[in-house]
Amino acid sequence: MSLRVDLLEGGRIAVRTLGVNRLRTVLTLTAIGIGVATLLAILGIIQGLNGAFARQLASLGTASLNIARRPYVVTGDWWKYRNRKQLTLAQMHGLMQQSRLATAVTPEVNEDSRELTSGDQSVSAVDLVGTMADFQKIWGYEVPKGRFLTDADSESERQVMVIGSDVADQLFGPRNPVGETVRLDNRPYRVVGVLAKKGQILGQSMDLVALIPFNTFLQIYGKRDFQIDVATDDADQLDQLEDEVTGIMRRVRSVPPGEPDDFSVNRTQQIAETYKQLTSALYGVALGVGLITLLVGGIGIMNIMLVSVRERTREIGIRRALGARRRTIVVQFLLEASLVSAVGGAIGTAIGLGTAKVVSLVTSLAAAVQPLTVLGGILFAAAVGLIFGIWPAARAAQLDPVEALRYE
Repeated sequence: MSLRVDLLEGGRIAVRTLGVNRLRTVLTLTAIGIGVATLLAILGIIQGLNGAFARQLASLGTASLNIARRPYVVTGDWWKYRNRKQLTLAQMHGLMQQSRLATAVTPEVNEDSRELTSGDQSVSAVDLVGTMADFQKIWGYEVPKGRFLTDADSESERQVMVIGSDVADQLFGPRNPVGETVRLDNRPYRVVGVLAKKGQILGQSMDLVALIPFNTFLQIYGKRDFQIDVATDDADQLDQLEDEVTGIMRRVRSVPPGEPDDFSVNRTQQIAETYKQLTSALYGVALGVGLITLLVGGIGIMNIMLVSVRERTREIGIRRALGARRRTIVVQFLLEASLVSAVGGAIGTAIGLGTAKVVSLVTSLAAAVQPLTVLGGILFAAAVGLIFGIWPAARAAQLDPVEALRYE
């Protein structure tokens, strides 16, 4: 009961004191607000980037595997991957026949940085992919205009092409590209479909892409090192699919027992781990800067509260002489420090998340505003005030009433 009285009375005194010392209150609010705003702006951008990356990664397919000579991310002995034997179509057909879990299997061969032209328009840095019909199912591509490639296109070596949305925009603008002709390496291709927009992943556009039939690719560019994409309908079976695929590939590639795999089974989780490694140090530094700024704000609160204790020494002596306990004095000053920090935190939270949102609008950086982040910013600011107010509150409570009454 007495603690509740202390809290109510201390709260009223804290509000009145902050109202009387308006300039000091504003300066304290500014100090803690800058710290919280810096920290929350950084957190908002980080959360937005993580969310955007997760969505981009999900668009690559969560129930798919990629079989290649080398892993997605090569570290260390890169030469051992270069010396591996290439995959063959016979091995892919063996995988298709022996797998019980795979629901889609397709070859994929790539050529980077190609240039496409149509009339007087051109687009460069296009990723050229040679593949078959199951590629659409495995990687979740949608085709809002026209159709996707078919196995018949590959068998007949047709010069047809499905293009990404960025390629379509740069070559044809608002026109429907389906049925139009584009030229690649001085060869004409008829556009049969346009892919839905997918955005970027790790800074690389997934919409600067052109897909042609697999056999057409081989007929024009010759035999190339290709990959095999595999998918299952049930994402929960992905681990089982990986084990099954690994066993089948070891058999069809005649890998002796006890010898390491001479191929790599890749999954999108490897990209996520690479992203985490690349950004963890950056995020740590950014958060460190925000916390240091908030620490400076907390020190400012402590300094101002110590000045307040000295200025109100006589008031504290009178309250102690009238029977106020030390706990009452401690509660009063802690409430005062926490209140000013919480208000500063609320203002800083609004400014910080607003800044993150503005940054996301004027730059390519994403930002996310989560309700828990808003609440956490205010509570964290109040906690900072509480922590940095402990020493001033303790000093106020330890004042000798007689000496305090004689203080001028």
